[in-house]
Amino acid sequence: MGNTSMSVALENRLARYLGYDVCTLFPIGWAAGYGVIKTLIRETDHVVIDVLAHACLQEGANAATANVHRFPHLSTDGVEKRLKRIRESDPKAGILVVTETLFSMDSDVPDIAAVQALCRQYDATLLVDCAHDLGALGENGHGVLGSQDMVGKVDILMGAFSKTFASPGGFVACNDLGLKFALRSSCGPSTFTNAMTPIQAAVIDAALTIIESAEGKGRRFRLLSNATSLRNRLSDAGFKVMGQPSPIVPVALGNASVSRLMTKYAAEMGGIVNLVEFPAVARNACRWRMQVMADHTDEHIRAMTNIAVRAKDHALAHEEELDRFDADTLVI
Repeated sequence: MGNTSMSVALENRLARYLGYDVCTLFPIGWAAGYGVIKTLIRETDHVVIDVLAHACLQEGANAATANVHRFPHLSTDGVEKRLKRIRESDPKAGILVVTETLFSMDSDVPDIAAVQALCRQYDATLLVDCAHDLGALGENGHGVLGSQDMVGKVDILMGAFSKTFASPGGFVACNDLGLKFALRSSCGPSTFTNAMTPIQAAVIDAALTIIESAEGKGRRFRLLSNATSLRNRLSDAGFKVMGQPSPIVPVALGNASVSRLMTKYAAEMGGIVNLVEFPAVARNACRWRMQVMADHTDEHIRAMTNIAVRAKDHALAHEEELDRFDADTLVI
């Protein structure tokens, strides 16, 4: 139970928007990523997954099988090498390849069309997570899939609503009614948890209405313009900005202690930044993960850039004092 007229209508609308036959809703995005892998994969199957894929996808793979093969980030060649090796040793094995459209820590993208073609060649299934760009990028809000002409062409698509759609929740879209039934009947994060609430469904549906409208197109234009402006200003100020323009602006900082001090000073100056450090990224590969909105103004972007510069200067001025602290015990 748990279905409502609003959730059923939302599933049908999302399926049409995404270019698939069926769509299944989940109450949170994590559950969709973890649950679809755990449902699809048996112990004897294989998962070939980008080393930087989201934690819900990594944990779903680890929980499903010991046959998890991680490939270097964005490496199409790495995907092919692993598929070839698996097929040579096990011609009939089930293989699931897992990647994302826009990676949330580096703001970079794979060649989805090339990976899907490899899956066809080696009789594997492709699962793509579009949580961070769906609705926020592209002419019609289809994000990377739209720019790569892959809307509705990926075997299985999953995503989360907690970004552009302003609500908790997730989905899995595909062309296989059998998978939809399996997600309803034998997927722990779906079968044994509460369904999406009518309020969630209504908020997501309203967000999709905006995404598909002229207002949504205008907001996406302003969003990309703001992201590009922030990236350019930070780069001009001497910061290393990672990836490509998107709502996520990752700024490489490096040393954990300096990064923590920078974050402390930025917050005191009125700048909201997310500090990402180990284990989400490699040790001393810390970064700020800035998130841009369509409603930010040029004044906001200038102010944030100035805060970043001042926070860095303050942190470096106190760098000698950091020698007194162990990076793992310095708490902000």
